Amino acid sequence: MKRIVVLGGGISGYGSAILAKKQGFEVFLSDAGRIAERFRRELDRWEVPYEEGGHTEARILAASEVVKSPGIPETAPIVQLIREREIPVISEIEFAGRYLGGARTVCVTGSNGKTTTTSLIYKILRDAGMNVALGGNIGESFAYSVATGQFDWYVLELSSFQLDGMYRFRADVAVLMNITPDHLDRYDHSFERYADAKMRITQNQRARDCFIYSADDEVIRREIGRRDLRMRQLPFAARTAIASGAGDAFLDGDGLFTAAVGRSSVEIDTARMRIKGLHNAYNAMAASLAALAVGVEPEQIARSVYDFAPVAHRLEPAGELDGAEWINDSKATNVDSVWYALESMRKPVVWIAGGTDKGNDYAPLLDFAREKVHTLVCMGVDNRKLVAAFSGVVPHVIATGSLEEALAAARAAARPGDAVLLSPACASFDLFKNYENRGDLFKQWVADHAK
Repeated sequence: MKRIVVLGGGISGYGSAILAKKQGFEVFLSDAGRIAERFRRELDRWEVPYEEGGHTEARILAASEVVKSPGIPETAPIVQLIREREIPVISEIEFAGRYLGGARTVCVTGSNGKTTTTSLIYKILRDAGMNVALGGNIGESFAYSVATGQFDWYVLELSSFQLDGMYRFRADVAVLMNITPDHLDRYDHSFERYADAKMRITQNQRARDCFIYSADDEVIRREIGRRDLRMRQLPFAARTAIASGAGDAFLDGDGLFTAAVGRSSVEIDTARMRIKGLHNAYNAMAASLAALAVGVEPEQIARSVYDFAPVAHRLEPAGELDGAEWINDSKATNVDSVWYALESMRKPVVWIAGGTDKGNDYAPLLDFAREKVHTLVCMGVDNRKLVAAFSGVVPHVIATGSLEEALAAARAAARPGDAVLLSPACASFDLFKNYENRGDLFKQWVADHAK
């Protein structure tokens, strides 16, 4: 009997283990840390053997195949041991994709915008009455949904780490939002390796499949030029002249965009959208193209786009305090994401940034910082790089070492009519569990002090 070992007991791992159990494999899950109670309950219910607090090498190295959770780096000692034994290592997405039956997938990746775009596509398909599940990097575990449900479509947000472990998996509709420097610490600080990981979204696609991408992104255009891609290509753009026989989407100067696939097209007035800013126009164009490619009627797409609310932790209004608007953009963990956040600001800004630096180059932010930001509050264990980058660019740069200290400094600096923007440009792991924890604490602080 094939023996499946699952590394990691988070949402990806527990779902993979349950799917392996349902498929009749001998399965064992191992987590170096502690498994959350809700995942332990499910593993117990499905009678999946597991361990936490460390790895038993003999049990793991007896595997026929290992399903590795995306948060575990290749540098982890147990992963290196597995590689030395030449045991195949795959991702949850690769594993679950083997058992889709006739179901199809819309897969979304990119350095920024993928959560909003994935959520919007899911809403459009669900509003249209389709039998659809949300998974991958958000929603329920893809593998768990495959194991326990019967869906016609899966809308999946895919990180570069999940794409790294995909080999035979094929997206029916692939969406690539952008490629900008991010997570370079996991790719030996090689942008080329990171770009190659993102382009894996197109692997195995056939002529009748769809590839939706930003024609404004120079890196994507370069990567496409290096590859022999034979699927239907559906570009979207705000700055680049495009024309595609298969379909495309473009934003005109009046805030309207038209998305067309074959004979179907939809026109959206971005002023009527609840999600604002250029970045959200890109997100809505990509989602509209995906929905048209799947076969949703244009009228339904327009209704869903206009009804779609901002995603948590992405330019999320957090409240008003002393006449200043506080905005939670904790999900902005890289420079490009912060660029779009600052681009959308129409008020003077108190900007809160900092955390675990991922090899950031802050140069793209200097013009917006000079134009829009009067105070930068640096929040992190080590703020030296941020302070050096923006001193002399932003009038006031303040270094702090905790959330409480940072928010107190931001409140003191904010004036009525300002925007206080938490948009960190960094990972959260120096002071917080994750970006959600950082954003939730930010929102709670604002709510407590607004009372």
